Amino acid sequence: MAGTFADLMAAHPEAAPAIGAPSKDWLSYGGLRALSQDVRGQLRAAGVGPQDRVAIVLPNGASMATAFVTVAGAATTAPLNPSYREDEYAFYLEDLKAKAIILEAGYDGPALAAARRFGLTILRLLEDAQTAGLFRLEAEGAVTAAEDGTPGPEDIALILHTSGTTSRPKIVPLMQSNLAASAGHIAGSLALTPQDRCLNVMPLFHIHGLLAAVSGSLSAGASVFCAPGFNALNFFAQMREARPTWYTAVPTMHQAILSRAPRNSDVIRDVPLRFLRSSSASLPAQVMAQLAETFDAPVIEAYGMTEAAHQMCCNPLEVQKPGSVGVAAGPEVAIAHEAENRLIDGVGEVVISGPNVTPGYEANPEANAKNFFEAGGKRWFRTGDQGALDADGFLSLTGRLKEIINRGGEKVSPLEVDGVLMDHPSVAQCVAFALPHPKLGEEVAAAVVLREGCAATEQEIRAFATERMADFKVPRRVVILEEIPKGATGKMQRIGMAEKLGLVAAT
Repeated sequence: MAGTFADLMAAHPEAAPAIGAPSKDWLSYGGLRALSQDVRGQLRAAGVGPQDRVAIVLPNGASMATAFVTVAGAATTAPLNPSYREDEYAFYLEDLKAKAIILEAGYDGPALAAARRFGLTILRLLEDAQTAGLFRLEAEGAVTAAEDGTPGPEDIALILHTSGTTSRPKIVPLMQSNLAASAGHIAGSLALTPQDRCLNVMPLFHIHGLLAAVSGSLSAGASVFCAPGFNALNFFAQMREARPTWYTAVPTMHQAILSRAPRNSDVIRDVPLRFLRSSSASLPAQVMAQLAETFDAPVIEAYGMTEAAHQMCCNPLEVQKPGSVGVAAGPEVAIAHEAENRLIDGVGEVVISGPNVTPGYEANPEANAKNFFEAGGKRWFRTGDQGALDADGFLSLTGRLKEIINRGGEKVSPLEVDGVLMDHPSVAQCVAFALPHPKLGEEVAAAVVLREGCAATEQEIRAFATERMADFKVPRRVVILEEIPKGATGKMQRIGMAEKLGLVAAT
């Protein structure tokens, strides 16, 4: 197993394609290795040493991918969402203790203003006009060179924040060895070879795109075609140009792609996929079946999170269980008691142990004491998810522990409610969530998006649910929307949904 992130690219043929982008020449593995050396020199000349932290604020695409890969081989990367406001950048840059920030040439937005507040070194990225992902870095102002050095396996390669839906975001440091291990796990579970090509539509400030699409591919000597973000209207044109063997996305993206699939059957026929991958949120069994039928390819649902450098479980290529996130695919996976530090059989909190797991949250002993424990001679991380393993080792999730709806002492899995509502012929998307209630504490509610050309009322959907589940699980409110609010990575977030939809005051 590779010890550092840079080792991932070391053995692949010079001329093999590595990184692609619309209307540009491919960057080869030889070109990527040369770029890595150039970037290391440019960082050192700008005063950035092997343990220094470099924030990256770039639009999605090939240069974002290669900036991550090359900087991670020479220092610590901290990719940030390009759509943040100045105060958000200020919070993250200060929290991360960033030394420098990489911005596009000509960028004059809020990230620059925040970086100047803290005196960060500004590194301008100048893209090559012809070759995908090729660039050079130029420092603004006077800088003092840093001593050279090569990061080792236990140095931090990537820092990301947790989403922080209910509390201050936690800093997740991932070591060089964490990234290398995870990339190898992903490549192995998908049986990636140099003949494979990923069409990346995932944002590259998020662990899913960085590790599953980019790093997993590079680990196997495969290629990555980097789209400038996700747009369902452009997806099939990008697919025709890129000619991928697979893509990875969150469920809402897959559903948007399915909505445009009938008018793009020629592309689906001409560019056959070996498989499709879904992660970062639960994939409804109905959507998995529709994807498999539409693309005539296996749909591989995987289970990941930032603290695991992404992948923890993955459905095998040979057999997929709809409704399951698969078998352990890298770290060891077990079930723990939700309150006591011990492993159990049956339903409980999903825990993991392995070489891809973060050494711990930064400067947060309270969170580390709560989320890590020793059992059976191993160090286990609590994922915050509730689930159970079946006799074949497949993991099924009940939901986030914080998202389980407690209706007067009756525990309701929002994923179970989703599964029932998705069977309604008029429902295209749904998300069940907790609605505060004065007597019960919480009541079940759901937001749904109807299929194009279909009609259904709240009463009809509730009646449908009443025939298929116990009364206490039936949503008290069903809100029909044009679009369900989503987070920055396209995930529907249950926590806070009642507030987002203005339902709290009505209870």
